[in-house]
Amino acid sequence: MKLKIALSFAVLLLCLTAQGATIVSATGFNNSRMVNYAMSKMEQASAVTGNSLVQKTLGFKNMANVVVLAQTDISVRRYLSVSEKPLAAEGFRIIRDGEKVIIIGADEKGAMYGTLDVAEQLRATGGNLQLIKEKKEEPRLSFRGIKFNLPFMAYRSSISLTQQDYVVRDPKFWETFLDMMAANRYNVLSLWSLHPYHYMIRAKNFPEACPFDDAEMQAQKEFWTNLFKMAHDRGIQTYIINWNTFVSPSFALAHKVALYSVKPLFGGTQDTTKLVEQYTRETITQVINEYPELDGLGITIGEAMGGQTPQQRRDWLDRTIFAGMKAANRKIKFVYRAPLSANTGSGGSTSEENDLASRKHIEQQDVQDMFVEFKFNWSHGHSSPKLFMVHGGKLTDKYYNPFPTKYKYVWTMRNEDFYRLRWGNSDFIREFIKNNGQAYVAGCFIGSEIFTPALDYTSLSGPQKTWDYHFQRQWLWYAMWGRLMYDDKTPDATFEQLLAAKYGKGTGPAALQAWKIATNNQLKFASFHSGTADAQLYSEGFCDWAPDKSAHLFDINNIITHPVLDSTLYVNIRDWETAGEKVKPGKMSPLQLAAELDQDNAKLFTLIAQLKAKGLSPGAAVEVNDMLAWYWFGRYFADKIRAGVAVARFRYKNVDERKQAVDYLKQCSSHWANYANAVGKYNKESFPFIITSGEFSLKAMQTQVDLDQQLAVNPAPTPAKKK
Repeated sequence: MKLKIALSFAVLLLCLTAQGATIVSATGFNNSRMVNYAMSKMEQASAVTGNSLVQKTLGFKNMANVVVLAQTDISVRRYLSVSEKPLAAEGFRIIRDGEKVIIIGADEKGAMYGTLDVAEQLRATGGNLQLIKEKKEEPRLSFRGIKFNLPFMAYRSSISLTQQDYVVRDPKFWETFLDMMAANRYNVLSLWSLHPYHYMIRAKNFPEACPFDDAEMQAQKEFWTNLFKMAHDRGIQTYIINWNTFVSPSFALAHKVALYSVKPLFGGTQDTTKLVEQYTRETITQVINEYPELDGLGITIGEAMGGQTPQQRRDWLDRTIFAGMKAANRKIKFVYRAPLSANTGSGGSTSEENDLASRKHIEQQDVQDMFVEFKFNWSHGHSSPKLFMVHGGKLTDKYYNPFPTKYKYVWTMRNEDFYRLRWGNSDFIREFIKNNGQAYVAGCFIGSEIFTPALDYTSLSGPQKTWDYHFQRQWLWYAMWGRLMYDDKTPDATFEQLLAAKYGKGTGPAALQAWKIATNNQLKFASFHSGTADAQLYSEGFCDWAPDKSAHLFDINNIITHPVLDSTLYVNIRDWETAGEKVKPGKMSPLQLAAELDQDNAKLFTLIAQLKAKGLSPGAAVEVNDMLAWYWFGRYFADKIRAGVAVARFRYKNVDERKQAVDYLKQCSSHWANYANAVGKYNKESFPFIITSGEFSLKAMQTQVDLDQQLAVNPAPTPAKKK
């Protein structure tokens, strides 16, 4: 093949396919780290398909001496607005020109996404260029973030966090995690800590705040600098989000101030001394100045701010965080978490007056880009695709009416409902975006407050463990959220292809359908059984946490009376049985929900059998086993509802169905044992959990499960008197 070579700002990659030399070039991207990164992934994809590479001899890594080939098989180029239909920022097109593939990026990030897409297709097709599909993708949501709680200066204290420390400091972990983010179109990594800044700088006027010697401090700076650089290489912005009233423990001890920072106490009263304010303000300025690749900051107005009015909290932010930002040598992006309290308490509350005052405060700030964050359905974003509350209660319309011009919403889709079992439901995510992706919404964070997805400390070893880190267990969850936030029109065929790559040829449709049904069991439970703060609902455990930090099963009394979250669809058992014809039409009765669960789980059981018949690899078998675990969870939930209805009829209508209730609860006992056994097949029976004082075990909860049979024959418990 005769080639003409011309100098250009470009990247060149040669990879040999079964048909011969495949020539890949990129033009129009001057020394782009993102395009360079994507090309390296194209190289890896080619290697996986069995092709050898010769691009290293042509200076692919040497961006100062790049060349472009006039004739190419795959070309990556910048979108030209004069001759082509517009592409939104970060968008791309893949088109075919005869036997050639052209990737057009709206910008360097769009080109990166398009190149990564082709690399993924090459892996799936064994390197066959003729099977590359044309497509056009543009971002539905511009802010596609992950919430990652750091294990150092952490929000809570537990071995479940401290054991993560060495992994989260490992560059190899971050390389793998950021690769996953880029592949799934995430563009924001938010790192959460009470006060991480003494790990990042030695404060000029307060060196005692830093507990590290010079060598240790240098290693810390290298860690953060490298992390932010790796993120930028992949088109990912980084944010540090802290709980703003905390300080370095060393600083607190040295000056006997803000001592709640030493052993973190969240509900206490804030230290507003001038020394704390000066330290906070100067620290913010120095961090911004010393880390030019840090993109944004964020704050939480609530923790350790008890006793202050909302206005006093806002004034404190002006004197510290925002003053520190103004004094820096550059502007920075900002996440302003909506106040957690509308009064002087710390438990969570909302009000129209406080929403108006907060909006005014936000709009006064001179910030590069401002985002206002809300917890979607408090700590349980994986419940209903409809918004019923944020942290503290109902959200008024004051943040979006009138339409904001100086900020946009960011929803936090908290996951405090499943940590071990895998999850995948593209229908739920699309419905969420449809309902909550208004023009004033920039996007979402997804992630947990109390589970760091780094060290996998729950899995049993064996041939089925084909992953290194915990987040890789939830690969489908990350893939669905990231890709659907980027383009909610992403077809299910995309996820079917990803599943087939793991489970075997032809398994994709059945696997995706099975995952939707399996995780609908969790979604329906969290929608039927309202959860607020972290400890109030752990769907996977069918429990909350008692004051002594022990796991507390939702027993038969609770399942009858607990409020539902989605009051537009469900009615709890007590209200259904006592309201009679007063229940509004269109709502699903508890027994209808139980029947729907049984019908869906019968399909799930059949799909699981179909997948097992394919002869799954150990790595696929462990994932299908999670489907089976969710199946038993759904069976338990359905029969628990039926038992609850039978008990309610005895208690509220004097219709004695206690025998039927006990029969259902005996089945529940069997379902729970099967559920615990399924989870325990590939996982440790118990694991340290941040909220509990010990370890959490499904098998250990069998005693509470069986106690329901005794509770069912008793009269209704006397409600506790309000204090």
